[in-house]
This record gives sequence, C-alpha cells and structure tokens, in this order.
Amino acid sequence: MKLATIRLGDRTAAVRVEKDHLVDLGLPDVGAVLASPGGLADAASADGPRHSAAGAVFATLVPHPSKVVCVGLNYQKHIKEMGRDLPQYPTLFCKFADTLIGARDAIRRPAETEAFDWEAELAVVIGRQVRRADEATAEAAIAGFTVLNDITCRDWQFRTREWLQGKNWESTTPVGPWLVTADEAGGPRPALHISCTVNGRVMQQDNTGDLLFDPVDLVRYVSTMVRLNPGDIIATGTPGGVGHARKPPVFLQDGDVVVTEIAGLGRLENRVLAEEA
Repeated sequence: MKLATIRLGDRTAAVRVEKDHLVDLGLPDVGAVLASPGGLADAASADGPRHSAAGAVFATLVPHPSKVVCVGLNYQKHIKEMGRDLPQYPTLFCKFADTLIGARDAIRRPAETEAFDWEAELAVVIGRQVRRADEATAEAAIAGFTVLNDITCRDWQFRTREWLQGKNWESTTPVGPWLVTADEAGGPRPALHISCTVNGRVMQQDNTGDLLFDPVDLVRYVSTMVRLNPGDIIATGTPGGVGHARKPPVFLQDGDVVVTEIAGLGRLENRVLAEEA
C-alpha cells in the first residue's frame, strides 16, 4: 500500500494511492492516518472521494512529525570518502519540521551559504508508539519507507563539531512522494537502489542494503532514549557521492534540478531557488 499527503486548495488530504486515482481517507495527512486508532489497517480498507492521480500536488509526507531523527555516516563508501573510521554507534542529529517540503517543491537556497549540498536518503516512517524496542517490536513499529534528501549547508555544518546548524534551514528537505508500507518495500530491511542526480548527472548511487545500521537497528537504538510516535521519521543516512567530498567540491546553485530516487519507493524532483528574504 502507498499513502500520500496531497494539497487541495487551502487544505491537505491523506490519500491511498491506487493505479489511476487517489482515495481520500478523510484525514489531513499521513501522520494523522498513522496516529488514528485504526492506523494502516483502516487506511487499507477505507473508501472516500476520488482524486485524479494525474497532476496531484504532493505535500511533504508528514507535515508535523513529533521528531525527525537523522543518521550521519551510515554507508561504508560515504564514511570512507569523508575520511572517517566505521562508527561503533549511529551518529544522530535532528531536523525541525520547518525544513520539510513536498516531492516537487522548490528547495530554498539560503543566501548565507556557499556550500549547498545534496544527500539522498531512505527514510523510515514510524507507525506506532514505541519505546525501548526489541527487534520484533522495532520491526512492527515501522509503517514503511519514503524518499528524503537531507540538503545541507556544509559551511555551516562544519563551523563546529555539532551538525545541527548545517541541517536545519527552512524549506530545504524534500520528503515523499508517498509512504510505501514495509511489506511492499521488501520488508523492514529493504535492499533498494538509491540515487541522486543534479541536472541529469548521476552524483550518488548505492543500495540501501549496505547501510551499516539498518532501519530495525535504528528504531531499536533511537527508541532506547526517546519515545517514537506515529509519523516520526528516521532519515537513515546518505551514500557516497556528496558534493563536499568531490575534488574539487561541487555545490548546488540556483536553478539546479535535484532528482532523488529509490527503486520502488518513488522520486523527488526539486529545483533549487534562492530563498525569499
């Protein structure tokens, strides 16, 4: 099953994605669906008004998650290109909801950065509340997966050893276009081709099966310290090929088109535009 959040005039709506139409689930977004008593089970059988799939405008998948937890240094190739040793534990940081945008929205490039970079990522979407999960509970807590690009201001990221200030610029992080449930994605540890292109040039490609800490590991680890809620997102990290690690470095400029794709999960296509003051 695929679920999405679409824009309908001055509101948003959660929908179930069918072949040629979208079934309105009567709730404002996918986060609300996951937090509802029936959750995914009700979403699978619910009926409602139909919307055309052609021309649908996708909002960010979960507009107001209680938390977005991100993982750095989680593909071996990327760890090596950044000149680091394999970590013993996941490297975690967080994003604010204000960073999140839809699958075809403009990525807003801040005037304050000269090092605007891409990071294609598999994102885990939590389907039920969980704390201190064991492996089975962690698997059951994963509603499914989506596509995310953790666009980063590298010059701000590396001002200190903490990365928060490089990762939390408003309207920079596309997520979507839909949630693909774990059963359709290949289980709780999917091995899927992931790629990022800039203006048609392939910058990143790898397989999510190469994650050092896989989705189940991450749900277990993060839920040890904090409760995960329905609609929360875990961005699992990016593969090699980021602009910062290239020689010479390559960064995003106004007008560039970034395409982020994961096989079976969907495609983000976002143009970089200067942020309006």
